[in-house]
Amino acid sequence: MKYYLFLFVFLISIFGFAQKSKIDFREIEKSLTDSKSPYNYEKLIFKYKGYPKSLDSIEAQYLYYGRNFKSNTVSTDDADFKMLAEAFKNNNFEECIKQGKILYEKDPTNLDILLILLRAYDNKKDGDHFMHHIGQFRTLTDAIKSSGDGKSEKTAYLVNSVGDEYILLNILNIGQDYTRGSKAAKDGMYDIWEKGGNKIYIKVLYLNL
Repeated sequence: MKYYLFLFVFLISIFGFAQKSKIDFREIEKSLTDSKSPYNYEKLIFKYKGYPKSLDSIEAQYLYYGRNFKSNTVSTDDADFKMLAEAFKNNNFEECIKQGKILYEKDPTNLDILLILLRAYDNKKDGDHFMHHIGQFRTLTDAIKSSGDGKSEKTAYLVNSVGDEYILLNILNIGQDYTRGSKAAKDGMYDIWEKGGNKIYIKVLYLNL
């Protein structure tokens, strides 16, 4: 089955219904290391890896935004990620899976890594792994959607990185016909995407770790 033919249609559809809630980053930071908290990182990551659909919207937010408070995340500037990206560029999907699995274990909520693995598993016709990772991808992107409605600065979509912002833009079908303006904030940067008077606000977070 050509899973990738349905990928972007699927990604667009998952943004239809999500409960929006105010996000308390300090509470997220505290809970992730509290073994007694239901939002403890190890508890959440166990559910995420085993059965991502079992995470509710609040748990998904804690897991996605909790990545800001982890010290062992993978950056697109890292040499290991650049090697993965090069393998993907060269359509070396076996190498993508080999390297991607290693980076996934280091940083399982990294959307860039998940997308490369999805494309690689699709190419190898590995439906089981593809469907598992699409469930994880859906969980994390639902967390972004539930962070706001994008209609104002106060209700901007919140993303952890510029890479995540562009994933969101693709899902929202915001392309080159939009113009971008930017505005600095104390804990991030607002990007305002505009077309014909319609504005979408996205805040890229730069939290103090």
